[in-house]
Amino acid sequence: GPAPRPLREAAAGSPPSLFELSGAVVSSAMGTLEREVWALPGQILQGILPLLNIYYLERIEEPALKKGLSTQPIWHKLWNDVMKIRPPKSENIKNWRKKFLETFFSNVLHGVLDVSSDPRLSDRRFSPLLHSSRHVTQLTICNMLQGVAELTAERNQRVLENLAGSLRTLKFRHLLTSDLSIRQSLSLLLHHLIHHGAVSQVSMCSWPVPDKVLLVLILSMSAGFWHPGKTLMHQGSPCSLCREESDAQGLLTQENGALLGSNQLCCGSTEQSETSQWGDSESRSKKVQTASAVALQEADPDSQASIELSRSSSGTVKTPVLCGLRSHPLQNLACQDVSCKVPPEYYIKGESSPSLPKRSSVGPAFQKPYRRFKTAVGRKRRCPRRNRRARADPEDLYDFVFAVAREEEEMAESLYESNAQERESIDDWAPSPADTPSFEDVGCTEGGSVGIIPLKAACHFRSISTLELFSIPLTGDTCRALGNLLSSWVSLEKLVLSYNGLGANVFCILSGLRALSHRRDCSLRVVRVSDVFSHIPSVELVWSILTAFPRLHTLSVSFDLKNQLEGNRPEGHSSSEAEIPESCLEQLEIRFPREPLQTSLLLPVLKASRSLQQLSLDSATISCPLEFGLLLQALKECNPGLKRLSFHDVNLADYQKEVLLLLQDPVLQEITFSFCRLFESCTAEFLSDIIQIVKRNSTLKSLKLPGNRLGNHRLVALADIFSEDSSSSICQLDVSSNCIKPDGLLEFAKKLESHILQRGGQIKFTHLRLFQNWLDQDAATAQEALRRLRAVCSVVSNTWDSSQAFADYISVM
Repeated sequence: GPAPRPLREAAAGSPPSLFELSGAVVSSAMGTLEREVWALPGQILQGILPLLNIYYLERIEEPALKKGLSTQPIWHKLWNDVMKIRPPKSENIKNWRKKFLETFFSNVLHGVLDVSSDPRLSDRRFSPLLHSSRHVTQLTICNMLQGVAELTAERNQRVLENLAGSLRTLKFRHLLTSDLSIRQSLSLLLHHLIHHGAVSQVSMCSWPVPDKVLLVLILSMSAGFWHPGKTLMHQGSPCSLCREESDAQGLLTQENGALLGSNQLCCGSTEQSETSQWGDSESRSKKVQTASAVALQEADPDSQASIELSRSSSGTVKTPVLCGLRSHPLQNLACQDVSCKVPPEYYIKGESSPSLPKRSSVGPAFQKPYRRFKTAVGRKRRCPRRNRRARADPEDLYDFVFAVAREEEEMAESLYESNAQERESIDDWAPSPADTPSFEDVGCTEGGSVGIIPLKAACHFRSISTLELFSIPLTGDTCRALGNLLSSWVSLEKLVLSYNGLGANVFCILSGLRALSHRRDCSLRVVRVSDVFSHIPSVELVWSILTAFPRLHTLSVSFDLKNQLEGNRPEGHSSSEAEIPESCLEQLEIRFPREPLQTSLLLPVLKASRSLQQLSLDSATISCPLEFGLLLQALKECNPGLKRLSFHDVNLADYQKEVLLLLQDPVLQEITFSFCRLFESCTAEFLSDIIQIVKRNSTLKSLKLPGNRLGNHRLVALADIFSEDSSSSICQLDVSSNCIKPDGLLEFAKKLESHILQRGGQIKFTHLRLFQNWLDQDAATAQEALRRLRAVCSVVSNTWDSSQAFADYISVM
């Protein structure tokens, strides 16, 4: 094998010491001497640590810590030697061991790193993937799903088990169309990492032309739904984890059988016996058998084996033994139908938009009247009955991708409603089958349709809590699929939809959120929606989201440009006609696409959000002082707990009185006026008033004024905020992008030092931000100013070429 590292280094330079030679011999014999090395005194062990390969260095971590030794510098050096790149925010990395091994795992998996390139990376006694997998909390899958087949191979079963315990975030980037075998491997991987693992976040990014089948597969399995038939038949045996849980659940069922009764529906094996309530049990059983067989056959057209999963030898119907494992007992229930009800003004005249929801004709099998289930009192883990109605047309199987079975919906409603009058109102509200959106375009494609199955034919497992979709176009079909999944996704806590080209399909998402809001056990608290074009005004979308889901704590709506077709929509109809129920909103962020503030819509939102603590308004246009005054009055009266207020790219040059009123607010702790042109045409009195008000305000802790043309003289004047007679509590000041030059910054630093001396060194000021100012015009003066300031507070700045920035500005004028 290769010579030990000290010997190789000696060949190129000075000869190694006796200790280094001995250490090299010990490190090469660690397989025999590992326990003895662990017992060495700390001083000797410290010299041996840099000589170990990554496998023994990882194993010796605990003994080293007990002797007061840290391996972090060694892992940091390994990173520099092997990875040869500086990771982002490297100054914040506390655990270089985890950082190295996590990146090492990813690079080996994707074939980017050759372990034979460095003797510290290879050891015949250890598997690189297995040894590093315990430290992986985030995994990225790219392009053609490289590494997926490797992870699901039989030889890497222990690697997959380690990942199931350690992995928290799963990311997909730049995916391309994949074949059936890769999708089957991905299906099995997601089953282990999400359904039986600890993954809580799935993020998908940069997929310009998404594969519809693959996208819906990832979404459905993230939501906890999976049809294992074809994948497990391909693997040759059921999932071992599912089998273990099924056996354990079956044992528990036997122990509690006397208490649960003979008619209980077990989640693990849902053999259903009909009571007189359902009529002839034998005919019902045949109908279920037929419907289940058709569903499985359509989902797996190439295999008859999946049909056998739905049959038992006695002719009664059973769902797969995996069904319902690791799921919440109510997760299969859906409260409402998520048909997309798009207001008529959003249709383009003379054109049938393919992105709008389609209507499907539903066979007579769906025309039965609704029936009520009795609440299962005193029964444990009772699963809902399966839908027993077969479809009239085999092609209708894919009319609903993950469609909510109406009888399951009925049970959910009956569990949540307590009196007959409320139940009658729900019956009257329930949408007709004709209102159901169609999913004709999402069905079998070339190579099969793994994951594209009705909700009722799928098994339900553990689901994730955070879903993020960035730069992935979502069609009408995928939006309806996502809306249906959202309707029962009770574990979801955070939903981020960014640049997905939603358009009118945003109403499919709203329908899913509205259905989810009726679930008492739902966890959703954060929704962020951003896109290039706004299909409806920003505040109107905020109104719609809060009306659909008032339990949100954080809501962010952001658009870059206004949809030009919006002005042609018919007048007289608005989705904001209904009153907003009282919400739990604590943080609201709205980015307007250069459109009016829309106070008439925003004020009711603020009145309904009495728990609001943070408000951010970006790129809005204020028409008159009266409009701004109404906003301030509403904030004062309706949002007494508001602590953070931010305006970005809002022209406030003509609203000096209102700005001063905000700075006097006795509750606000942080105020941001970012690129608001505050000092564009102001008088000296305005700046003096700001300083005097801030000096008297003991509540305000953070004042951010980036991009407001302060200049040198106004910056120097701001130093008076910290004068001896000031009661200000300002600890953070942001003066980025304010045309500040080195001489002005130096004068500000000297004046600040003078005020601190007058106050006996007692000052609360701790942070100063100086990004993108003209400090490059005199480097020596700038460095002197920064030196003085850093002796007082933490200064965050950057090396910015102001001349190049000015040239870029001129070039685009």
